[in-house]
Amino acid sequence: MGLLSKFMEREDASTYISKDSEMPRVLHTKDFLALGVGTIVSTAIFTLPGVVAAKYAGPGVVFSFLLAAVVAGFVALAYAEMASTLPVAGSAYSWINVLFGEGFGWIAGWALLAEYIIAVAFVGSGLSANFRGLLTQVNVELPASLSGALDTHTLFGWSQAVSGPKGGVIDIVAFIAIGLVALLLSRGVHEASRIEVILVVVKVFAILLFIFVGLTAIHPENYSPFVPAYNPNGATMGGFQGIWAGVSGIFLAYIGFDSIASNSAEAVNPQKTMPRGILGSLLIAVTLFIGVSIVLVGMFKYTQYVDNAEPVGWALRQSGHPIVAAVTSIIAVVGMVTALIGMMMAGSRLLYSFGRDGMLPKWLGKVTSDKGLPNRGLLVLTIIAIIVGSFFPFSFLSELISAGTLIAFIFVSLAMYALHKREGKDLPEAGFKMPGYPVTPAIGALLSGWVFWGLSSEAKIYALVWFIVGIIVYFVYGAKHSVLRNKTSD
Repeated sequence: MGLLSKFMEREDASTYISKDSEMPRVLHTKDFLALGVGTIVSTAIFTLPGVVAAKYAGPGVVFSFLLAAVVAGFVALAYAEMASTLPVAGSAYSWINVLFGEGFGWIAGWALLAEYIIAVAFVGSGLSANFRGLLTQVNVELPASLSGALDTHTLFGWSQAVSGPKGGVIDIVAFIAIGLVALLLSRGVHEASRIEVILVVVKVFAILLFIFVGLTAIHPENYSPFVPAYNPNGATMGGFQGIWAGVSGIFLAYIGFDSIASNSAEAVNPQKTMPRGILGSLLIAVTLFIGVSIVLVGMFKYTQYVDNAEPVGWALRQSGHPIVAAVTSIIAVVGMVTALIGMMMAGSRLLYSFGRDGMLPKWLGKVTSDKGLPNRGLLVLTIIAIIVGSFFPFSFLSELISAGTLIAFIFVSLAMYALHKREGKDLPEAGFKMPGYPVTPAIGALLSGWVFWGLSSEAKIYALVWFIVGIIVYFVYGAKHSVLRNKTSD
């Protein structure tokens, strides 16, 4: 068999369904809505509206979130049909494996792996920043060595762009938070899901509280100019270029519906629950993002949010609402745990899928005998995420998450054409059909590619390096140990 033929050899969907049957189907629509909203409306909603406004778009950050939602919406429609037709663990990795072949599936899965590893570290870092902001309100300050990522600039002379705060050794708050969530998930999906639902409700309350109180502190002059003039050398980029750069910077928020799809092997009636969870959570999240953005840039001039990792709490305190700020910040910190739950669930199931298929050591593809949990994948994800979070600071991580997400989104959008040819034949009929087919998948792929092109040069370079490493891992290990390859050669 030639190299290209091996690369494009496809897995049978029934094989995945059979292997994943050890994972109990216990998740309902409300669980997936909580997973999606908890992951999408995570660190990003409490941090990125201010950061993106100050760096790229000014008050036009509202358009950045809206455009990002439009791009994500096209892809979410594809995800909804995919997940309802192929409700298996591993989301895009498993789907592409079935539709395009093992090699392409590995590329999509490898991109998602970077997404989830970095996303867990990113959310842990954001949670830590907000928690430390709370501590300063009661005159408690952690030592510099425990307050952030490793100061690599001091140790190795690396660029300050990837260096942690001066004197930093480890972000102890992020370390503890990630570890505790891993412990919770190791005890069971149903238990974690119940906690997720409660925390998401509390978090949405905090967001609405900020919006209603913030509306009383808006100064209309802060909206002028709503879209600053384009100035590539200024503190804020401005213009449509700034708005589009903002889209690239915040796209990491929309990985939430992929985290839903990654858990589709544990869905009750996935033909209905998956589309409802994916599309419903995206709609709720977009509404909240736009509300927070409009209020935040109206309370203070966008330039005052430069390098502010907790703009929501800061804006409330500065406008004379310290109690509301404290309540919102406390809930925000607790609510960020919901994003950790969603992404660590999804990431661990992706690693399980790699082990299940022999693409990484088969040890990863085992589930616990009592509850059918992929705890080995969870352990590996936890360790790597803690290491990544210890070396790379908050601002550097965000665009790298977007890169992995967008690569997977392009694959899934294009895979819709292969899916439609096989539905009702060797694959079941979808419980949800993507409207506007065959035009909408192409739009989703093109828009995702456009957003990817708008990422920083550093993000694209690191994405390229990760891709090269993935190809090496595939040919050195995955292709030789692949369950599919060995089954075919028998």
